[in-house]
Amino acid sequence: MSPPRPTLSRQGNYAGAVSRAAAFAADVGIGWAVILIVLGVTSAAISYLFQIKFSVYNDLHWIADVVLVAWFFIYFAYQWSLSGKTLGMAIFGLRVVTVEGAPIRPRQAAIRTLFLPISLIFAIFALTGIIYRTDHRAWHDRVAKTCVVYDWDARAARLLWLARQRDQLSSGRPPIQ
Repeated sequence: MSPPRPTLSRQGNYAGAVSRAAAFAADVGIGWAVILIVLGVTSAAISYLFQIKFSVYNDLHWIADVVLVAWFFIYFAYQWSLSGKTLGMAIFGLRVVTVEGAPIRPRQAAIRTLFLPISLIFAIFALTGIIYRTDHRAWHDRVAKTCVVYDWDARAARLLWLARQRDQLSSGRPPIQ
């Protein structure tokens, strides 16, 4: 019997705190960039059309706040319900699934999104679940019955690298080191 080979894959393993925090930071950055562009374009369009100095956030701040909250709810809930991952999670190779490993339903995505701010408000307590639990589930994960897993496979990247090596050898060029 041959000894087990080390696996290159993290596919399906529970995602850790650093990966989740990095993906969340990317999502917040992407979300802010989009909303700032939308509010800026809206302000510029109103200023241009009506020939007045106007800023959505300064002149109608309560509407801007409502739009901001609605935008982030839609940003997270829609992407989670559609594919199980947000743009930030896709960048860092993460996916939200049910505790059984199935794709999450729109209802679970909405519940997870509603309880995400509570986890953020009580971050010190919510993070203990991500750090110390074996399934790395925060409060919003437990309420929605979801978990975050790695959704990338290092073997695929390795195979792509090997394919490039093979193509370069067959073309007569020296392989890239």
